[in-house]
Amino acid sequence: MLVRRPFENHDALHALAESIWWTLDPPDWLEAFSVHPKIGDKKRAGKWSSDEQSGIDGAQAAVLARIAKANEDYERRFGWVFLVNATGKTAADILACLETRLPNDKATELRVAAGEQAQITALRLDKLMCE
Repeated sequence: MLVRRPFENHDALHALAESIWWTLDPPDWLEAFSVHPKIGDKKRAGKWSSDEQSGIDGAQAAVLARIAKANEDYERRFGWVFLVNATGKTAADILACLETRLPNDKATELRVAAGEQAQITALRLDKLMCE
């Protein structure tokens, strides 16, 4: 993306990022996934991740425990961290996403997780543009 600068506008930046993302191979997606903290792992989360996951702040302990268990089940099943565009989602929303996606087959879930990563990337590009 750096060699394609300057970008004509915001839409051009996002279109290029989206285009590049979907031309990558699954190992590239998995590499990107590997740097994400687990939902609720505030120790590993940077400022952006913490802000994006703020919907879990103050959640009931029982819901957080279910998220932690579902995270473990997800990682054991698929081999990568659960990714969701958590911005604007409550802990209950995130738990519902986890529980809905756990039955997916691995190929389907990889595409779903890649789509979530694309959304996260778009949000973070916007944040970079505002800094």
